[in-house]
Amino acid sequence: MPFLPEEASSFARHVDHLYLFLIAITAFFSVLIGTLVVYFAIRYHRRAPDEVATEVHENAVLEIVWTVIPLGLVLIMFYWGTRVYFRITRPPANAIEIYVTAKQWMWKIQHTDGHREMNELHVPVGMPVRLTMASEDVIHSFYVPAFRFKRDVVPGRFSAAWFEAVKPGKYHLFCAEYCGTRHSNMIGWVYAMTPADYQAWLSGGTPGESLASAGAKRFVEHACNTCHGDQPGARGPSLAGIFGKVIHFSDGSSRIADEAYIRESIVNPQAKLVAGYPPIMPTFQGQISEEGLLQLTAYIKSLSSAPAGTGAAQTGPGLSPGPPTPIPPPSAPERKTQTP
Repeated sequence: MPFLPEEASSFARHVDHLYLFLIAITAFFSVLIGTLVVYFAIRYHRRAPDEVATEVHENAVLEIVWTVIPLGLVLIMFYWGTRVYFRITRPPANAIEIYVTAKQWMWKIQHTDGHREMNELHVPVGMPVRLTMASEDVIHSFYVPAFRFKRDVVPGRFSAAWFEAVKPGKYHLFCAEYCGTRHSNMIGWVYAMTPADYQAWLSGGTPGESLASAGAKRFVEHACNTCHGDQPGARGPSLAGIFGKVIHFSDGSSRIADEAYIRESIVNPQAKLVAGYPPIMPTFQGQISEEGLLQLTAYIKSLSSAPAGTGAAQTGPGLSPGPPTPIPPPSAPERKTQTP
């Protein structure tokens, strides 16, 4: 049995090298300190009941050495760990978008073109894949050991992470967070395929409704279009092109419109009020499932001209709209002013 699983993702070797370095440092100092403890216990033990210990004065050089060396090692660990962390948390702009819904005890996976999978995930080799994940019930954790990929999926929020498979194969998928009596059954497989095989897999099945199309239906179903339109005097801000841009709020703050912001605006619209609009949007907490929230998010992202998978990385000049023109509060209090 190998000491480590095979390295099947682009950042697996970086994680392994850091891990082995930490293990080596830990083992070295454990052996060193343990050996010195035993040696000193034997060398300087009390030999007679009336023996008086010899006074030992501090050694400045020794104290500097055993301070500087550990400090240097800790700084190396910090720098190396930071580089690995940024490598595995910043998805490339061209990443393929896939949406995952965790539920006791299964993984529901949706591709943007409408293909759906259950406890299986097909991805192409050599292409970065970005997962946007949500949980319908308890905390889960999407874990693929061969990819050194693990991300907790927490109820009430979106979790995003990415990987890039580097060799074709079939790899274990686990839930690494205890999630109930059938936790051990929440397993699956990730199939890394050559680009040609992946395209053949995509064309071999009949895709269902795309996420954006399903989200558009929910958008109308919940009457979001009655407020969020492009027409003058709309009760809510337009959502066209909103994803990846800077949104200004009534309290003077601002943030980039990413998946987390869209979700929060649906379930807790009063948390951040867009400047120039009254706080009249009702909450949809408990009315829309996590799968539905993912569909709405995909639809709103499709309204943006930003490339798929860019997320909050689309910042800079030209992407920061000014506050909308204020309008009088509408007479109907049930109307919405933010994301449905």
